[in-house]
Amino acid sequence: MGGFMIDVIVAGGGPTGLMLAGELRLHGVHALVLEKETEPTAYVRALGLHMRSIEVLDQRGLLERFLALGQQYPNGGFFAGITKPWPDRLDTAHPYMLGIPQTTTERLLTEHATEVGVEIRRGCELVGLSQDEHGVTVELADGTRVRSRYLVGCDGGRSTVRKLLGVGFPGEPAKVETLLGEMELTEDPATVAAVVTEVRKTQLRFGAIPLGDGVYRVVVPAEGVAEDRTVPPTLKEFKQQLRAYAGTDFGVRSPRWLSRFGDATRLAEHYRTGRVLLAGDAAHIHPPTGGQGLNLGIQDSFNLGWKLAAEVGGWAPEGLLDSYHTERHPVAADVLDNTRAQMELLSLEPGPRSVRRLVSELMDFEEVNRYLIEKITGIGVRYDFGEGHELLGRRLRDVQLKRGRLYELMHGGRGLLLDQTGRLSVAGWADRSITSSTSVRNWTCPRCCCGRTVTWRGSVEISRGCSAGCPSGSALPPAERAAAGARPPTGRPRSRYGNEAVERGGSLVPGDLEPAVRAGPARRAPAAMVAAAVSSGRCTSCRRSYRVSRCARRPGPRSAAAGWCSSSGRGCSPNWRKDRTASSRRSR
Repeated sequence: MGGFMIDVIVAGGGPTGLMLAGELRLHGVHALVLEKETEPTAYVRALGLHMRSIEVLDQRGLLERFLALGQQYPNGGFFAGITKPWPDRLDTAHPYMLGIPQTTTERLLTEHATEVGVEIRRGCELVGLSQDEHGVTVELADGTRVRSRYLVGCDGGRSTVRKLLGVGFPGEPAKVETLLGEMELTEDPATVAAVVTEVRKTQLRFGAIPLGDGVYRVVVPAEGVAEDRTVPPTLKEFKQQLRAYAGTDFGVRSPRWLSRFGDATRLAEHYRTGRVLLAGDAAHIHPPTGGQGLNLGIQDSFNLGWKLAAEVGGWAPEGLLDSYHTERHPVAADVLDNTRAQMELLSLEPGPRSVRRLVSELMDFEEVNRYLIEKITGIGVRYDFGEGHELLGRRLRDVQLKRGRLYELMHGGRGLLLDQTGRLSVAGWADRSITSSTSVRNWTCPRCCCGRTVTWRGSVEISRGCSAGCPSGSALPPAERAAAGARPPTGRPRSRYGNEAVERGGSLVPGDLEPAVRAGPARRAPAAMVAAAVSSGRCTSCRRSYRVSRCARRPGPRSAAAGWCSSSGRGCSPNWRKDRTASSRRSR
């Protein structure tokens, strides 16, 4: 590798690592994923995504890919296997679970990471690491050494990174174990369904889910806890346990894969040690009750990605990166608590079964049901920012804005300021944020000048042109664009608005339309602005009024954007007639 410095090495190419790498690339961070397996795993450990993870995918423009390959389940909330209808009006635009195999989730996240420029190397096992004040040196199994500014361990519950760091992993070892696998069942499907229904009346860790073509996903309690859980079970063990619980082995044969998991519950003492961080199962493990593990890892990455990018980029305020632990460690602790509680409620002992009946009765109260559903699905998370409004620290559900949906504005990972007063400012944050207001009008500086799109939110008497004051008659070269505050192309998909600027109250702030959940301090736009006259018009297609600004450097009756309608922000029709009457006031 010579003296080349990678920004961030991500150890582990599962959903957590892939999601994190994608988040880093949205901010231009060079991310390298090292995965010890040579091929993607065939094991389907997780089968679905909860509401908060679905929201995260929507915020990054990935949801449609997942919806096309998954199955929506709008009803049937559960806690410890206690099925109750979901309460009405959950605080989300996605009130459903998405059934999708983990293998498909990993494939889609791999595609996304590759598209945005993440480098993924398979067959690269991390065996050693050392760090200093400038970076981290990683040693691979083949003796190769790789240097980076930061390292994130997303390498699972048996994390090598965590062990090499010596981070404590307190908790409880597994007390029970469950066998899991995919195999063919030769028994009649109706008989299988009837037997499973009967067994689950007393044993909820039992099941046979049809996958098609006679193949089932089989779950059955193990005889005990294996001494070495890295060794997969045999088909003989499955047959033995199926006969013990169901009285038949259903004629199982031809296993695709076989695995085992326990109910060990552990949480890393801290998520950061110098320049090395932990995420996903490397930071926390727990029983799979409620299907929260994969979702928790994806949400870890969503929280960490922009903060680590800010640290790499040099614009993170003091304590920002440490807030990853401050915010996510309590969330994981809460998941561990609720999975412990669910495992107790799954016990066959008389005491836990009595408590289970009581919890089931309590869940008939909508407030209790809502509380537990929000806890399991992640939409009830609230970060502790101290005293304040009850919504402080909670995520914002998708809402409709005049410029479209909120989550549509967040696809690029940039900070987003929602301003319904017109009095707020993104000054100092402009190269990492955009502003959305209830009053939005778009126009474009003509291509003979610079062709940039501008969003106007201030006085309509005077507008301002492109942020760089670009020379008349020529496009702004890439170097000058960078100097002006517009980031050069990074190879990732861009917004349809291109290099957009946000303007309000006589000051113009440039930046790409690539928002994120938060923003950070940044520089102001250059002082060189191009004054432009404002004229009003009426769209001949939808008849709505709008305003158009003429570039002062290229004066002329058609030098402004061609009649963009204020309601849509797009070119509704290039044919418009001047209307210098009160239509300008009506459009506001």
